[in-house]
Amino acid sequence: MSLETDDTLPNGRAARPRGWLRAVIVVPLALAFVAAGIGFVGFLSQLRGVETDPPQTADGIVVLTGGSSRVSDAMELLAAGYGKRLLISGVHPTNAASDISRSLPDSQRLMSCCVDLDRSAVNTRSNAAETRRWARERGFKSLIVVTSNYHMPRAIVELSHAMPDVTLIPFAVIGEKWRDEPWWTSGATFRLLLSEYAKYVAAEVRVRLADIGLDLASDFGEPAATPRRPATAQAN
Repeated sequence: MSLETDDTLPNGRAARPRGWLRAVIVVPLALAFVAAGIGFVGFLSQLRGVETDPPQTADGIVVLTGGSSRVSDAMELLAAGYGKRLLISGVHPTNAASDISRSLPDSQRLMSCCVDLDRSAVNTRSNAAETRRWARERGFKSLIVVTSNYHMPRAIVELSHAMPDVTLIPFAVIGEKWRDEPWWTSGATFRLLLSEYAKYVAAEVRVRLADIGLDLASDFGEPAATPRRPATAQAN
């Protein structure tokens, strides 16, 4: 007696749909995994590993708070004449200009004359909205953008979408931990990069949808903010 499965029997007919169903599920997942991996490599290729001076000056400088040494690096750029004014976006509502001055004692003169504080922004999208308001009020057409290297791709996506007519010059801040050890040897850094990559992809998708008229309310996982006018450092 032959033991081979006869496709004409019920068991043979049932095996083919199960195999087809597995293929329908597994193949798209595999393709999505490969695409995500390629995208992650592309994201990493955008991250600078060393800090370099901006290639040119700009009308203004904006620093997005949230990482170590971002504000101090932005103040150094302002002191070196790379921009006329500096916007510190995302300052905690309870922080005054004097708090920043105490942490940067050499910058008190600049704080009193050339720095504006934005306390409204709570995420990257609202950073972009407040920066656009500030730049338009000042008539600025070019900005140096200061933020951490891993945050820069998403920041540029949001800022360029909010201000397509403004030239953006990235200045990526490299944290000490990034300098001290390769990112792939640190579980915490790897998780940070994966999280930032997911947010970057979400921002790209939202911006592209907005370009065709489908504007989502806010970023995935980021609450919307109520915009307010930036305050001058001198007044706080």
